[in-house]
Amino acid sequence: MGSTIEIDMEKCKGCKSCYQACFVDVFRWDEEEKKPIVAYPEDCVWCYYCEIACKEDCINVIPDVPGRVVMPY
Repeated sequence: MGSTIEIDMEKCKGCKSCYQACFVDVFRWDEEEKKPIVAYPEDCVWCYYCEIACKEDCINVIPDVPGRVVMPY
């Protein structure tokens, strides 16, 4: 599996919602910057919980699959 996870760091407020929502630990937390780090994108299972949890709408999960992917919402 795996995916590309884009985070708009300018819009990110550092609320940790994406970090807390990810049950497969794709994210790590940068204590200095108070922002998420996409540490393990290859472990992403495309649940989109991080996107849904982000109140600032600054996360975009792009599955690494050939062809068309149907979005869950």
